[in-house]
Amino acid sequence: MNHLNQRTVKSKVSCTGIGLHSGTPITLSLCPAHTGTGIVFVRTDLPQHVEIPARAEYVVDTQMATTIGKDGVRVATIEHLMAALAGLGIDNCRVEVDGPEVPIMDGSAAPFVYLIRSAGIELQRAMKRFLVIRKPVTVKEGDKQATFLPASQFSVSFTIDFDHPLISNQSFRMDFSDRFFDREICRARTFGFYREVEMLKKMGLAKGGSIENAIVVDDFSILNPDGLRFPDEFVRHKILDSIGDVSLLGMPVIGHLVAHKSGHMLNHKLVTQVLGDPSTHDVLEVGEQKELERLDIRLPAWGGLEQVA
Repeated sequence: MNHLNQRTVKSKVSCTGIGLHSGTPITLSLCPAHTGTGIVFVRTDLPQHVEIPARAEYVVDTQMATTIGKDGVRVATIEHLMAALAGLGIDNCRVEVDGPEVPIMDGSAAPFVYLIRSAGIELQRAMKRFLVIRKPVTVKEGDKQATFLPASQFSVSFTIDFDHPLISNQSFRMDFSDRFFDREICRARTFGFYREVEMLKKMGLAKGGSIENAIVVDDFSILNPDGLRFPDEFVRHKILDSIGDVSLLGMPVIGHLVAHKSGHMLNHKLVTQVLGDPSTHDVLEVGEQKELERLDIRLPAWGGLEQVA
């Protein structure tokens, strides 16, 4: 067996953190799941444990976060956890939460990466499936744009442009590998403007938001005492968000995501457009390395293996 096999977590592992919008403590558990299950969220605080697959067709809201729902039950702010699962190559996992959102933790994906590694990673018997972009797909809204281009590997090129002296125009490119994700992307935190945070709290949102779980910027300075983790942490976090959002394709993607000022809504529109047009992509089930070489596809060699299920 090799890195092309499906993966799950080795054992159940849990953490507790604050919900960004609810401001209440939420416990999250990652549990092993059978091959072909995918990532499934379960609200354990409700009488009926509704299972919500982490796939694009279950997205019900993209305002300020990606929220999935089914039968009136929702789980919000899933993107950072989804990015961590995708970054470590986890295909199958049951995610239990006892509240309406995934805990925000420190505002990045790093705590979830740590949690997954604490649980251990198991290879499974079934092979991974990949969605391979075959022709360009673009969505636009005003001056915002997101495009998927054919490529030999998963890459993300992102540009942000804020009318703020500390952020302004930032660009970053990631050619995906789990090591690069771990080192350069997963620690990048979400960010917000102080005036907007105060306004959101008055609206009953962002009750749990603070400098403990986000970069907070006022008109002239970064309010976090320890400053930034990267000089361009803002755009790196946008890449983190986009990795989580495109993982809702339901399988790893081989293609180049090129985004300009994109966010959760546009990312979701792009994923929906790809899935809605079969001519844009192929689904590849790979059994041998030779098939990859024939198609000129380079897949990430996910590490961190512990045991074969």
